[in-house]
Amino acid sequence: MSKPKVLFLCTGNSARSQMAEAYLRKYAGDYFEVFSAGLEPKEINPLTIQVMEEDGFDLSGQTSKGVNEFLGKVFLNYLITVCDQAEKNCPTAWPGIIQKMHWSFEDPAAFVGNPAERLAKFREVRDQIQVKVREWLGEQNIPFAT
Repeated sequence: MSKPKVLFLCTGNSARSQMAEAYLRKYAGDYFEVFSAGLEPKEINPLTIQVMEEDGFDLSGQTSKGVNEFLGKVFLNYLITVCDQAEKNCPTAWPGIIQKMHWSFEDPAAFVGNPAERLAKFREVRDQIQVKVREWLGEQNIPFAT
């Protein structure tokens, strides 16, 4: 039997959705098949790579993917938008989705500040995503690895 599929959707697939994919794969990869995509994919933000490395993740093999790789092609048990723009602009008709959810996280790439402040914002959003993934797994009664 195949594992339920989860797609994290963001605007650029360069930060938040990549982080969420990494955390869910780490904590419950035995239970879910996990993907991420963007409405307008961009290169993964270097600060995303840096803050995830700080938490033990190697995203060097990850690429930014477009939503068209999944739209109407992959049956999804869960579509989770992780930014307000993706939620607002997500296709309303998406065949093959069982449940759609929205987790609102600030866009760390849009934060304006000096390099230390920008890095701190990426860490803050990373930590919020980690907490939300753990909470969701708890709501699903799925034990997660640490």
